[in-house]
Amino acid sequence: MDAQILHQLGKVELHCHLDGSLSLPVIRRLAAQANVSLPADDAALQAKVCAPPDAQSLMDYLRPFDVIRPLLQTAPALRLAAHDVVAQAAAENVRYIEVRFAPEFSMDGELSALEAIEAVIAGLAAASAEFGVQANALVCGMRQSPAPVTQAIFAAAAPLVGRGVGGGDFAGNEAAFPPATVAASLQFAQSLGLPMTFHAGECHCAANIADALAAGVRRIGHATAIGQDPALIQRFVAAGAVAELCLTSNLQTKAANNLAEFPFKALRAAGAKITINTDNRTVSNTTLAREYELFGQLFGVTYADLLAFNQTAAAAAFIPPEQREALSRRLAAEYAPYVDRH
Repeated sequence: MDAQILHQLGKVELHCHLDGSLSLPVIRRLAAQANVSLPADDAALQAKVCAPPDAQSLMDYLRPFDVIRPLLQTAPALRLAAHDVVAQAAAENVRYIEVRFAPEFSMDGELSALEAIEAVIAGLAAASAEFGVQANALVCGMRQSPAPVTQAIFAAAAPLVGRGVGGGDFAGNEAAFPPATVAASLQFAQSLGLPMTFHAGECHCAANIADALAAGVRRIGHATAIGQDPALIQRFVAAGAVAELCLTSNLQTKAANNLAEFPFKALRAAGAKITINTDNRTVSNTTLAREYELFGQLFGVTYADLLAFNQTAAAAAFIPPEQREALSRRLAAEYAPYVDRH
């Protein structure tokens, strides 16, 4: 596949973290606003905000987020950050993006959960108007946090569904906090009508994927460990679940120690619903076009495959059915000249 064509083609992204996807210029602007000192040299800054090359685990991979957290403690900072992520997506022709973030990580100062959510929505909306990209926020609860904290965040988010919020998610240390530890908060979110995705299977823990499916979640972030459990793959397919695959980050976090452990081939062979995502554009030093290129190089994915993955993403997006259908039609038209090419 041609890199220029991959860049030009329309795309849908369902799994992109706000604080892991900020451009270096915007990180510098945010640091200046927060009076935080950063290295003057871009290479040195990149070393602080990208995954370490010797990362051995998800927790190693997450260390760059400690640099970003102090920079996202005001409403203007969150608006700028959200605008920045959509601008980057627009630059590679993403047509729809869901940007997930944890309001709790922006509540170290005076912001409330509602204020943090509204600031992100405002930034997404401004960028959507400027660039013509449809964007929604996904509000993350953190697995390690007390249930009352998480439930208050979901309660603030739920009334905004359809008004800038697409749905919710759970992120954080999955190994130490499996789905059972957040079951009450997940049920609370579902009772509010908050559409949910869920990080599961990122820590060599296929049981977490099974538990998420059993809880009624049908979009699974990463789902990496599923490749080691053929019976679970069949359950996944039977449930109509969607895998939000993130190749580069999974290799960096050692969720997959090698390509053989990455579940794409097993999922595709079983007919599972697959989407391709960046996870963290900056921390993983990637783009969606780059992820597509890797899938082509490593797995023989074609333009027709990419269209199918994007239409799966459009169908799974947390937007009204008529918007999903319009997005799918637009993608089909954009891919039509290339679907018979490799």
